[in-house]
Amino acid sequence: MKDLTHTTGLLGSLPPSETLGSLVKSIELQKQGVEVFLLSVGEPDFDTPRAIKEACAEALFRGETKYTVPAGIGELRAACAAKFRADGIDAKTEQIVVTPGGKFACAAAVTALCGPGDEVILPVPYWVSHLHMIDASGAKPVFVPTFPENNFELTEEDLQRFVTPRTRLVVLCSPSNPTGAVYGKKALETLARYAVEKNFMILSDEVYERLAYDPDRPHISVASLGREVAEHTVTVNSFSKSYAMTGWRVGYLTAPMWLSAKIDALQTHFLANVTTFAQFGALKALQGACDDECRKMKEAFAARRELFCSLLAQIPGVKFVRPSGAFYVFADISSFGMESMKFCDRLMDEAHIAAAPGCGFGTEGFIRFSYACSEEVIRRALARFADFCAALK
Repeated sequence: MKDLTHTTGLLGSLPPSETLGSLVKSIELQKQGVEVFLLSVGEPDFDTPRAIKEACAEALFRGETKYTVPAGIGELRAACAAKFRADGIDAKTEQIVVTPGGKFACAAAVTALCGPGDEVILPVPYWVSHLHMIDASGAKPVFVPTFPENNFELTEEDLQRFVTPRTRLVVLCSPSNPTGAVYGKKALETLARYAVEKNFMILSDEVYERLAYDPDRPHISVASLGREVAEHTVTVNSFSKSYAMTGWRVGYLTAPMWLSAKIDALQTHFLANVTTFAQFGALKALQGACDDECRKMKEAFAARRELFCSLLAQIPGVKFVRPSGAFYVFADISSFGMESMKFCDRLMDEAHIAAAPGCGFGTEGFIRFSYACSEEVIRRALARFADFCAALK
């Protein structure tokens, strides 16, 4: 008799997210009344701005509860295109697909573009889900190590070594999850030149683009570097991080028209459209109604970065590169001689601090902290982390 529990489909063999294990454990501890410092999940602790919620509620009560076209309501797509054009990307409304979160935008782009026989260059450390999206497509991930001393950027030497005639896609995440690194213009220009010359696509995951803090390291969209590279780029963005809309599940992308059409078709068959009334909340966000609130959120994240890094730098045995964006610190804990998963398990069990193990990002000996929490939580959590590290030493 055949074993129905053994699945052979690519989508049925994906593992759970390595970054969410600590979240499940922390929830169980919190139910028992244990205080847990949740530094593992990339979710702003701010509420969605009121103007966005009101726009969504108004849409709901005026009856915006029916299907839309799969790619999204026209007003929102036009606003997304205008946003991209303001960033220097030549985007038309017809090229925009509104998706259920930036994560699905990335997944749809990878699976619509890539398949068996293709190679996808994935810089390491990578965001955990990017790898499994590649696996789901049937393409081969090509892991390219990047290093703290080089801002975790792909170099020209990397591209010379790893790009082949089978290279279909290069994944770019800037500002980065998990490192917080923001790619510099020179590295982006090199990648853009190779994409055009060697004829491969770039998936530019820019969901943290509004959270770049350093004037000498601004966020730059690679597709803004010229029309030719724009024709070789899928640019993904989201409302989740910049507008504190994680639970809304609204993202968007622009791509060359031939690829946008494929992504639109994929979305048609998998889910139809993003929740209709949520799209009107996203539209309000792009209309600038809450820019002041978003600026204050960014300022708060920047202050938290300074506090987190100053406290972490005082803990013996821990090394890190000061991040320029997002809200993560990727900390080197290799001096403790412990694999990252075991380190995180002990950190949770003994200090009740949740962190994400580096193995989930393809980099052993590191852990990822999120500073998307209050300054009080940061101070108390890192005091406890300092005690934990001292006990290990």
